[in-house]
Amino acid sequence: MLVSNPPGNYRFLPGIDPYSCGVVADVGYEIVHAVLARLVPLRQGFDLIERHLAAAKRPKAALCGVELRSPAPFTRQGFIDFNRGYIELLKSWDLHVGDYNPLARTNVAPQYAPPETPSLLGFSYTMPAPPERNGSFVVAGGGDFRPGSLLEAEVVRSGETSPDAMREKAEHVIEIMSTRLDGLGRAWLDATAVNIYTEQPIGDFIGEALLARMGTAAMHGLRWHHSRPPIDVLAFEMDLRGVWREEVLGG
Repeated sequence: MLVSNPPGNYRFLPGIDPYSCGVVADVGYEIVHAVLARLVPLRQGFDLIERHLAAAKRPKAALCGVELRSPAPFTRQGFIDFNRGYIELLKSWDLHVGDYNPLARTNVAPQYAPPETPSLLGFSYTMPAPPERNGSFVVAGGGDFRPGSLLEAEVVRSGETSPDAMREKAEHVIEIMSTRLDGLGRAWLDATAVNIYTEQPIGDFIGEALLARMGTAAMHGLRWHHSRPPIDVLAFEMDLRGVWREEVLGG
């Protein structure tokens, strides 16, 4: 069930403490996606976001998604420990809606040129927009976990990276993305960017498993990031968005 965030001008699908499952802009607003030309350490990144929102004359509550990069995948407990500090950062911005964290998030570990510390790569925020720009959205990252707590959730084909296992992992994550799209009232054909995060080969099956179901959105292709999901037992992660405007900051 979508939860309204009036100060931020968007609605969100509740997830777990560190992030929501996805966000969709309210009528009269759009979600703008911004990516940094260079990674910035997490807290400095939030300072950058604050300055950017102020320049756009938007409140902090307009922030609806973040994309992080980490030095390496965490253990399950390490991921929980990292999230405690991250959640405190969000609370210092007064972003929670009741007990819910409304922000969508992706956090992965690049295999090549990883940062030295958890860092910000990009973020999403709402802006006023004409009616024809209704419906922009961001779906949060999801990996090959079956439902459950972070400490206990079962991994799909745990410890396996054969082509057959990777196909099963991918199909499981694609279904997670489909469920989140349904919850946001959106569909695959609304996507403008679909991201895959894995260091395993995917070329033999990803067209049939994903592109074939994306319809006309397949014209945008897929973005494969040679990265690991944020927890060391996972091997495949995805996120996606449908936005009218992309920005590149810095350089």
